[in-house]
Amino acid sequence: MPPFSGRLPSSAGLNPKRPEPSIVTLNVGGQLFQTTPQTLSLAGPKSLLSSLPCSSSSPSEIPFIDRDPQLFSLLLSLLRTGRLPSSSAAFDLDDLLAEARFYGLDADLLLSPLSDPSLFDPFALRRSLALPLPGRDPPSALSAAPSGSLLVAHGSKITAFDPALRRRATVLTRFPAVDSLLALSPSLAAAGATDFPGLHLLDLARAGSVAHALHWSPLPATATTSSSSSAAGATVQAIGASPDLLFGSFESCRRNASAILAFDRNTFEPVAEIGRREIYGAELDSAIPATKLSWIHGFNLLMAAGSHGGPSGLLGNIRLWDVRSGEAVWDLKESADCFADITVSDSLSSLFKVGVNSGEVFMADMRKLSAEEPWVCLGDARKAATGRKEGSGCRIESHGRQVFCSRGGEVEMWTEVLMGPSTRSREDGLNGERIMRRNMMGRAKDGGAKKITLLGFGGSRMVVARKDEQCVEVWESSAWS
Repeated sequence: MPPFSGRLPSSAGLNPKRPEPSIVTLNVGGQLFQTTPQTLSLAGPKSLLSSLPCSSSSPSEIPFIDRDPQLFSLLLSLLRTGRLPSSSAAFDLDDLLAEARFYGLDADLLLSPLSDPSLFDPFALRRSLALPLPGRDPPSALSAAPSGSLLVAHGSKITAFDPALRRRATVLTRFPAVDSLLALSPSLAAAGATDFPGLHLLDLARAGSVAHALHWSPLPATATTSSSSSAAGATVQAIGASPDLLFGSFESCRRNASAILAFDRNTFEPVAEIGRREIYGAELDSAIPATKLSWIHGFNLLMAAGSHGGPSGLLGNIRLWDVRSGEAVWDLKESADCFADITVSDSLSSLFKVGVNSGEVFMADMRKLSAEEPWVCLGDARKAATGRKEGSGCRIESHGRQVFCSRGGEVEMWTEVLMGPSTRSREDGLNGERIMRRNMMGRAKDGGAKKITLLGFGGSRMVVARKDEQCVEVWESSAWS
């Protein structure tokens, strides 16, 4: 018997004034299901479910589908509520994807719950699997998308994983090593290297062919997308993006000039040059390129941060740029306990850094930024004067309302806690004393003691790369963790 069978009701002899039934009854694997045409239409116009007729109570007119009724009940629940029920944890994700393909459901519909921020439970994060990478090179950069898909750069290659974490492709780039990576779409990625010129947009569906090569030339003071000799030496130090713009941090081949370029994400034409810096005399820190770019949606600002080691130690610059005017609305030069890494949390309206000397996490409220010292130490502030470089190599990233910081082979998580009596106001929501509390996770028994080199987040997943390992770890808090 074919998977779908049944006699469609004939229109002969029907009373044209008779109201059309508003209930659809299905027999899936011997189990009856009832729903509405509106619910089934959410499966999409090309789906088998959206074409099923409304049926009467006659058993002969009930369509029969020879499939697993338990899997169908999960897909029907997804159409009804937009979320998978907790019972889906007992099933393999691949089985659900195969069933969704049979019914003609878009895989993104099934995988969209993975990107629901409300389903991310940081306290339930568990190491679920390790994704091996072809070749011998450890990961150098990664980019996780909200849908759950993942890009990992290792050596001169980029390996793409689909939302079900199946290896989709491994492509070879023109770079000797990829240092910056950002997923722009399921088939397009932006990649750059600190020792090879150009920001390359790679078509992953066409073996990593270069769809666009974006360049910057210090002289003259204009951006260009050509590969002229004057532009060929500008290397990429960081990549970022807003909904409309792609940002690249460039440094000249002679290491004496830097700038941030903004490109239109539709045409990839340059639209603005931000923060051009050049070295004058002995002011070596005047042209420090940005090595981290983050778009702050709530403020419509671009955070650009970079650091440089010199005779006086590690120096850093943190700037918040208004892209429309090209002006920096906030500028901070760091020297005492410069950041080893820095991130921004749009949900918490704050900057977070890990100090290179102290190894402690600091927080700066973006609503109260000033020219004075903005940082509040969340840990032991006395460590800042030790100079032991305890934060060297630490990584810090934010996801939702949590901040994650790597410490050797472990990860600590900072969570906002509301203390004392609280009231609700129209402007600020819940009022009260807000503090950040630390929780340790990812100890040796969960993932090994090797030092963490990369952290990334996408949907309900955390992705971790460790030193000298040819794989990435996936930590999940979803139903499939």
